[in-house]
Amino acid sequence: MGIKVLAFAGSPRRHGNSEILLDWVLDAMRAESDVEVEKYPLDEITIAPCKGCNACEKLNTCVQKDDLVWVEGKIINADIIILSAPIFCMGIAAQPKALIDRAQVFRSRKYVLKLPVVPPERKGKRIGIFLATAGQDWDYVFDAAIPSVKCLFNVIDVKNKDIRYLMVNNVDEKGAIHDHPDAEKDAVALADEVITTMREMKGV
Repeated sequence: MGIKVLAFAGSPRRHGNSEILLDWVLDAMRAESDVEVEKYPLDEITIAPCKGCNACEKLNTCVQKDDLVWVEGKIINADIIILSAPIFCMGIAAQPKALIDRAQVFRSRKYVLKLPVVPPERKGKRIGIFLATAGQDWDYVFDAAIPSVKCLFNVIDVKNKDIRYLMVNNVDEKGAIHDHPDAEKDAVALADEVITTMREMKGV
């Protein structure tokens, strides 16, 4: 019974600090024989902004037929969902925010239509990870992003206690995270802890 990891690189700038942080986590996970990793840069797929039409409350699907059509199924099937994102202007970048907003379809399914998001036997057996980087060195620079991320994980049936965070500030220039004293070590430790916890959740 393998572990399925689904990762979204949320920055519009490829291979910047938030994606480097993500790749450190994924590289550590890929080293495990029972882990299958899929990674999607959000700037290479099309997920349009939510229209706020609430059609999903009746249709149980989004009226916009873009890449969310297939991404939705991958979100449902994954054991571990990872979102990496940079902080722009004190908030989460536009590309990952569009994904979060379009998760309205899961909210409608769960709270309006009263339908399951994942099969009952998988409830409580999913982990979410939010990885973020910011150029500013303020300790509150991530505060505005966290509620949005919690909302995303909540509607896809990841409990608050099963969300992990690794957020690194004061890394502004592209690649600056390589000079951070703890970021790579913390990313590897996070990967190890999450895979161990997921094995326990799956009973393997």
